[in-house]
Parts: sequence; C-alpha cells; structure tokens
Amino acid sequence: MANPEGSIDVKNIPGPPSANAAPDSKPLLVYDGDCTFCTFWVRYWQRLTGPAVDYHPYQEVATEYPGIALAEFRHASQYITADGRYAGGAEATFRVLSHARRKEFWLTLYQRLPGFAAFSEFVYSIIAAHRSAAYRVTLALWGKDYRPPQYELVAALFTRLFGLIYLSAFASFGVQALGLIGSHGILPLTGMLNGVYNRIGPDSFFEMPMVFWLNASDFMIQAVCWAGAVFSLLVVLNLLPRLSLFLCFVLYLSLFYAGNVFMSYQWDTFLLEAGFLTLLLNFTTRPGIWLLRWLLFRFMFMSGAVKLLSGDPNWWNLSALSYHFLTQPLPTPLAWYAARLPAQVLTFATGATFVVELVLPFLIFCPRRMRFLAGFGILFLESLILITGNYNWFNLQAMLLCLPLFDDAALEKLVGHRAAGWLTARRRLKGLQKPGRITVAILGAVIVFCGLVQMDERAGGEPPAIAQGITSAISPLNLVGSYGLFAVMTTKRNEIIIQGSADGSHWRDYEFKYKPGDVSRAPPWNIPHQPRLDWQMWFAALDSPNDLPWFWRFIQKLLENDPAVTSLLQKNPFADKPPLFVRAQFYEYTYSSSAEKAKGIWWRRRPLGLYFPAASLRKS
Repeated sequence: MANPEGSIDVKNIPGPPSANAAPDSKPLLVYDGDCTFCTFWVRYWQRLTGPAVDYHPYQEVATEYPGIALAEFRHASQYITADGRYAGGAEATFRVLSHARRKEFWLTLYQRLPGFAAFSEFVYSIIAAHRSAAYRVTLALWGKDYRPPQYELVAALFTRLFGLIYLSAFASFGVQALGLIGSHGILPLTGMLNGVYNRIGPDSFFEMPMVFWLNASDFMIQAVCWAGAVFSLLVVLNLLPRLSLFLCFVLYLSLFYAGNVFMSYQWDTFLLEAGFLTLLLNFTTRPGIWLLRWLLFRFMFMSGAVKLLSGDPNWWNLSALSYHFLTQPLPTPLAWYAARLPAQVLTFATGATFVVELVLPFLIFCPRRMRFLAGFGILFLESLILITGNYNWFNLQAMLLCLPLFDDAALEKLVGHRAAGWLTARRRLKGLQKPGRITVAILGAVIVFCGLVQMDERAGGEPPAIAQGITSAISPLNLVGSYGLFAVMTTKRNEIIIQGSADGSHWRDYEFKYKPGDVSRAPPWNIPHQPRLDWQMWFAALDSPNDLPWFWRFIQKLLENDPAVTSLLQKNPFADKPPLFVRAQFYEYTYSSSAEKAKGIWWRRRPLGLYFPAASLRKS
C-alpha cells in the first residue's frame, strides 16, 4: 500500500498538538458533521480504508487543532497526519483514498498529472459550495447505501448460471453434430480438415486451434460435445470451476472451427468471449466484472450502431419492426401477435430499441443507480426479443451479462441472505500472486484494445496497421468478437420447401423441425436449442444455391436417405425408401389473418418458382 506521508509536501500545523502527537497515531480526516453529503462519503471511505484512518467531525475535534482556522474546517475536509502536517480539499480526499486497496492511483494522478490537481480542487470547490444539491445527486446516483460495492455473490451466481449457458450450447450441438459434420453428415469434418491442411500446412493448428487435429472421428465429435456438457455441469456445481471453465472454452473453440458454416453465428463468438471472461472472473473478481461490462457495452452499442451505419431506410424511418416479427429466422408463436400490433406502437418500439441499444450502454460505466437503470432497460428489451424470436441461448446470455451491473447488496435482496451466504461461502478461490495479477492486467488491456479496434472496423474505420496486427494475432482464439445483428432489415419472408419424388411426377414435402413449412403448424419454441440446419435454410433463402456448397451436399444426403442427416428433420416422407428425385420450391410466406388462425392456419404462402431443380443420384 502506498504511503501518503514521506516526501510529500503538505502544510505544517503550528502549535502544541502536533508536538504531542503519538508517533504511531493514525492519520485523521476531519469533516463537517452537520453536512449530510460529507457524512455519506465519510461512511463510504471508512468501509474502504478500515482502521487505517480515523474520522471525526470538526465540531468535536477542531479545538484540538488551533493551527487550523475554523473557517478552513467549515470550507473543506482536512487530512491530518500523525506528525502534524495537513492537507484540505480534493487533496485530503485523495490522501484518504491512498489508504484503500487499489485506490492509490488517485493521489498519484493528483501529484504527477499536470492540471489534474487544479481541476480536482476546482470541482471540489463547486461541490463544497453546493453540498445540499451534491447530496441529492449522490442519492440519485448511488442511493442511500454507502457501502462500497462488493461482487463476490455476483461472481458466484454469474459463474454458475453461465455454466448453464455452456451446457445449452454443448448439448444443442451434440444432438445435431453427426448429421452436420459427422462422417455421414452434410459437411464431414475430415474433409474440411484435409482441405485446410492442404491449403495452410503445419500452421493449420495455429490458424484453427482445435482438438480435432488429433482425432476427427465421429466418436471424438460426440466426446467433445458431451465432455463439454459434463464440464459445464461442473461449473454449475462449482466443482473445479477454473479447470472446468478452461476446458469448456477449449472444447467449444474446437467445435466452433469444426462446425464450419453451421458455427458461423455471432452467438458462438459471443459465447467464447464471455466464456473466457468468466474464466478470468474466477481468478480475479473486479477486473472480471469490468471486462464483462465492457463486453455488454460493445454487444449492445454495436447492435444499435450497425443498424444506423448500414443506411437501411427501414431503421432510419423506424419501420423495421413492422417487418421483423414476420421475417426473423425462427419466430415464436407470440411473434404472430406482435406483428399485428398497431403501426404507431411498432414505430415507437423501434425508436425505444435505439434508446436501449445506443444510450443505455453508456450508463454501464456510471454510478450504481445508473447502472441499475441500464440493466433493467436491457433486460426488458432482451425479454421482449426472447418471447417473440427463437435465438437459442443468445438473449439468455445477454440477460445474464446484466448481472455484473448490479452488486452483492442489490442481489442479496433478490436471492435472500441465506442463499447469498451459501453461494459466497462456496466461492473459495485462491487469490493471484503478483505475476498472475500482471498477466490478467495484460490480458484485460489486450481485450479492451482489440474490442475498440473491432468496433472501429465494424463502423467502417481503418485502424493503424499495428492495431490490426494485434487483433489478427489473437483472432484464432476468438477472445474478442464483432457484434451487431439485423443491420439490414429483411422485408419479405421467402421459404425454401424441399420436396422428394419417387417418379418425378408426385412430390412430397420434407418438414423441418423448427422453420416454417406446413401452413397449419404453429411456430414452435426451441429456446435454448440452436437448430443449425433450420437457421442455414433461412440464410439460404437470401442467397443462390449455386453459392452454397453445403446445400448441394444436403440434397445429395436426402437422395441417399442418410439417417444421420434425415434425423435433423421433423418429417422424412421417404423413411422406407430413398426418393429418386429431390428439388426445392420457393415460396413467399406471410402470417394468416385472425379468421384463418382461428381455424388453425398460421401462415399463407405464395409460390415464387423453383429454387433448386430436380436432382437425382448419378448411376455408376
């Protein structure tokens, strides 16, 4: 801890009191006991400094220090050392904080940063002249609780809940993995690995770090998925949390690369970045809390920024939500009702979305109550998205990231004193030594820096080459993601309906588990599951099949009636015998009317033509 005494030049108090001071006495802060603003912050500082500093109102001790005029006590707090030196105003505040852990930098800034001392004293004089107003501002920003915020309960609960997010992701991919990337899947992993190695060579591991370079068998794919699920459960149970979180990150990073186009979503990089920060959180709490807040800020702010930066008129004229509930990839049943809201309500909701995404994120770095406001606002928006759209664990993770905006005192009111004590008592983590703290500090600085670079690039900027080089160097680990969904709003919903035929004349529809198909089927719920083939079909409808190699492979697998791939579907009309032909029709879908829905009809569809011509297997 920094020593505020020593060579520091402060005023000397003339008179006997300093001469009689005991050599082992503690420094003293003398404040105005009649000032509610002063009393609030003194109580706060007492919690920070503990027994290192004594605090007394000048009304009780002023007579003991005749060398300090009563007017000085009334004007500003006075920091008095054991050997009779003193300082007042902002300097006194920073000297008190120098006795608190990790607060010494304020005094360093005051002493060494040009202009900081003068500015601090100027701000202090304004506050001192308007103490009643300053107290009201204090209550508005921090509330009546003068205790310094603690985050052990927040960290303990966040880690366990994040284990559930990991569990959802691993289990979700596990039930689809063989059909997507298995040896009989749409895009076999072995083929991808061979292609990458032929192109990159021995550096392939560093470009795409994953355990599958050791073994890419179907057994290994399943082992990675379900081992990840087991380690996720260990995180939930707080068993070997650091090791479990590390292994979860390594295993999911492996699946991220192995998944090819089926793992090309922002929520996968979002999960990896949050997973790594959760690992850091379990080494050092406060830096971890701040880095998670930084992630939430980037995620929310860039979600709003990309909408405006794209120039899409539907976002600029606030009409985007008039389309969104219909055209989003996998709507929930409630999306049908949301799409029928009055135009004025949808316009207002679009504007409110911008407020939450572009304004509230800045409150993340503000005092306590402002952070709470940001947290509640983001939670409300994410809840509305959650009930109207199937975005797997994406919104759940965004909501969980609001937890670090609160503190233990606030959270304890929610979970109860008993549960709070149980959670924190089991968070027995050994603190880091100095080399470990330095490592975390460097990692944190790199993550913040690369996050700024990513934001600049996403906004169309060109960061310096050295900044891009640093970002590229760590990019294979996916520690920092680039965020911002729905930059351009889709205004029509086109669906691909795949059909098979045994004779080329009579066609029967394949039905997917979650994407729209049968007009009589209600949009299903699938949160927190991520049906990756269904999602790819939504993107395929926005593209040409000629640009989608995976789509050709999918058609081939249907012609082969491969059970690994057909298991990804809800209905296979050729379960007993493979079809001779497979084709894909194109339809425009809209929601049904109220009268039609009352009869069990959820969709209307209009044929647009052929998306993919009839194909058959070549005869050998």
